[in-house]
Amino acid sequence: MTTLLTPTREGLYCPAGGFYIDPVRPVDRALITHGHSDHARAGHRAVLATRDTLAIMALRYGENFCESAQAVAYGESVNVNSVEATFHPAGHVLGSAQICVWDGKRRIVVSGDYKRAEDPTCAPFEPIRCDVFISEATFGLPVFRHPDARREVGKLLASLALFPERAHLVGAYSLGKAQRMIALIRQAGYDRPIWIHGALEKITEYYQQAGIELGDIRKVTAQDRPNLAGEIILCPPSSIQDVWSRKFPDPVAAFASGWMRVRARARQRGVELPLIVSDHADWDDLRATIRETQCEELWVTHGEADALAHWAATIGLKAMPLHLVGYGDEEEASEAAA
Repeated sequence: MTTLLTPTREGLYCPAGGFYIDPVRPVDRALITHGHSDHARAGHRAVLATRDTLAIMALRYGENFCESAQAVAYGESVNVNSVEATFHPAGHVLGSAQICVWDGKRRIVVSGDYKRAEDPTCAPFEPIRCDVFISEATFGLPVFRHPDARREVGKLLASLALFPERAHLVGAYSLGKAQRMIALIRQAGYDRPIWIHGALEKITEYYQQAGIELGDIRKVTAQDRPNLAGEIILCPPSSIQDVWSRKFPDPVAAFASGWMRVRARARQRGVELPLIVSDHADWDDLRATIRETQCEELWVTHGEADALAHWAATIGLKAMPLHLVGYGDEEEASEAAA
């Protein structure tokens, strides 16, 4: 194992640079790939991340989420002690980045969470050549092959046309998924107001301020709920089965997630309209990405790490599952607060 990066209890650590990448505990210096709470935590002394990720962390944790913050642009290299760190788009959510570290001898790319599918709300993933690629594997099994997200949005709009007397509640995580769903719905030609749960408001407003076109967005009030037949309402996944949902007219429960490929998960959540829309790479895109990096060695941080590492070994790569603790698909937490 290279000593440029090494797995520790806190997360991936760079001894030469004196920094961690996406640490799960407070540290002196943290490089953060994106704003989801399993990767971006408050309490670090110094944080280096993209401008959007820093802004999202401030929205979620407050302006004092760290002692000092430094913003870095995509493609910009920053020297941290003797190590060069460069941030590249990951295509996961607004501001998400892969982090490339180089000590003049070896180049390691830490993917963070990423996807290869089109997303009008964030910069697309850029494959980076490297010696070692450190990848996620949330959907690292052959059963996970995500359909075109536009087809899934078509299913939502078809249901809306078929059941105009019913409100359509779409469970979507507050950072990234909700805004992507809104943008995809707009691309499909839907120009009516789209309603959102209050937990989605701050992040959605930030996306709009960042120049992401989302159209007419309205926050749901208690008085609105009985009158939203035939409307689309986005909310945290946990709100679909919460008392909050009961005042809507005969609601259709939809959930936008890669996990909706698994029918048992949809049934467990009481989802009537599963929408397979994921912000993570599926099995085919994980394998294609690994090949594109032309890496000689693969480490897999979390998810189906053993399966992806096994596949990588079959094509001649040195591969190792890390099973890092503390990371996972944040949608699964179904948090109702931004």
